[in-house]
Amino acid sequence: MFIQTDLLSKRYGQLAALSDCTFGVPRGEILGLLGPNGAGKTTLLRLLLGYLKPTSGTARIDGLDCYAESVAVHKQLAYLPGDARLFRQLNGRQTLAFFAKLRHASLERSLRLAERLQLDLTRRVRHMSTGMRQKLALAVTLTPNVPLVILDEPTANLDPTVRRDVVELIRDARNEGKTVLFSSHVLSEVEDVCDRVLVLKAGRLVDAVRVIDVRRQHRIQAVITGPLSPAPPQLAESIEMHAGRDQAVSIITRGELAPLLGWLAEQPLAQLQIEPIGLRSVYERHHPAIGGDE
Repeated sequence: MFIQTDLLSKRYGQLAALSDCTFGVPRGEILGLLGPNGAGKTTLLRLLLGYLKPTSGTARIDGLDCYAESVAVHKQLAYLPGDARLFRQLNGRQTLAFFAKLRHASLERSLRLAERLQLDLTRRVRHMSTGMRQKLALAVTLTPNVPLVILDEPTANLDPTVRRDVVELIRDARNEGKTVLFSSHVLSEVEDVCDRVLVLKAGRLVDAVRVIDVRRQHRIQAVITGPLSPAPPQLAESIEMHAGRDQAVSIITRGELAPLLGWLAEQPLAQLQIEPIGLRSVYERHHPAIGGDE
């Protein structure tokens, strides 16, 4: 595994900011981190960056201990913090040139990213809007030729159109062979771009799902006019069935939909509604009090 943690924990006195977190990330994967404020996402990222010393457990990137060998680890990655700060007296082009030189990166690549994000590089940072500064920070972060990119809320303060551009840039990074850690509150965004998702709650890793598996799950609401025949054995292991009131039946399927539809076509159905479950259902299983996309 390119990234590997083993029982990684961070405590502040009696407060457990992160507890016994174990997971691995192969090269070239986009891994999403989901959870509300206080769930442990930022603590986990800071431990991986070597900014914090673990209370117990280990974290390694490309075989390097994230804390003991943090200088070597930093050469392997680019990081966009949730509260990125840039030199306010510089204009956009000067900012890109400074960081490109600092990371021995290509200024031409920075300028191409800036153009893609429709940045006005003649404007000084202090005169930029919050969204413009965020786009500039993204261009800085995505420029270096490093194997790992860590993004903490990269689309905060961006409008939906620019968010789509950022999602495409993240996909491009994966296509270049980079590994991406992507922390966000926007469920639809995480589902759209990530290969796998970790869900954190109160400092603990409570779920890990592959997005491709989540997309295959569906919820079926039906009203029947008579008893259902038993599901075939090959279907029984991949569905959950719950009877409701007034002949209502709810079915959750975790496998392919086509075989189930064949069985349903033979049942006494009065009404049928099928909807994809998506990542929101997984999230709400652990964080039910969620509102909107945030």
